[in-house]
Amino acid sequence: MNSKLAVKQLKALGKFTKDKEIRLAAEWDDPWQVLIATILSAQSRDVKTIEICDVLFGKYSSVEKLGRARLSSIESIIRSINYYKTKARHIKESARIVAKDGIGNSVEELMRLPGVGRKVANVYLVQVHNAAAIGVDTHVARISQKLGWSQNKDPHKIEKDLMELFPKRYWNSINYIVVRFGQTFGRSGRIEDEILKDL
Repeated sequence: MNSKLAVKQLKALGKFTKDKEIRLAAEWDDPWQVLIATILSAQSRDVKTIEICDVLFGKYSSVEKLGRARLSSIESIIRSINYYKTKARHIKESARIVAKDGIGNSVEELMRLPGVGRKVANVYLVQVHNAAAIGVDTHVARISQKLGWSQNKDPHKIEKDLMELFPKRYWNSINYIVVRFGQTFGRSGRIEDEILKDL
């Protein structure tokens, strides 16, 4: 795969959604909210994650309050999201740690928090610090394979492939552009495939 072609394809994907109002799960004002929302967003649609976070952050207005919350209360709020019992434990414990020690500024520090893998850490770093990082979720993985950006299925290997393929200045826009495109057109594989084959 040619780097110039990949950049051209990425820019083309961005044009498909530039006039659409699409909010991603990680788009919150406070860093702790970005972190919690991104943990919750795994294997869940962004619209559902945002809806649940509105309620969760409405009830627990600080990371300290969320860290002290009853697990059963968190579970009842996030019940309609995938893996809600595991996620409730993760966000309560992560909130407790963050309230005490703060949020780390590196992938390694962030991955020490419960429920935080590379994807969550990278998405957080891009959203909060505008860092040069690539969060590989299901949309990024799927479209990377369809466009030939990566032949791998493992997210970490896809991340490495994309880091080699794209100049560093594009890294922090890959997840944002591809996820917005995937959310808009990916629900119909046929429509997505028709668009991608012309890029």
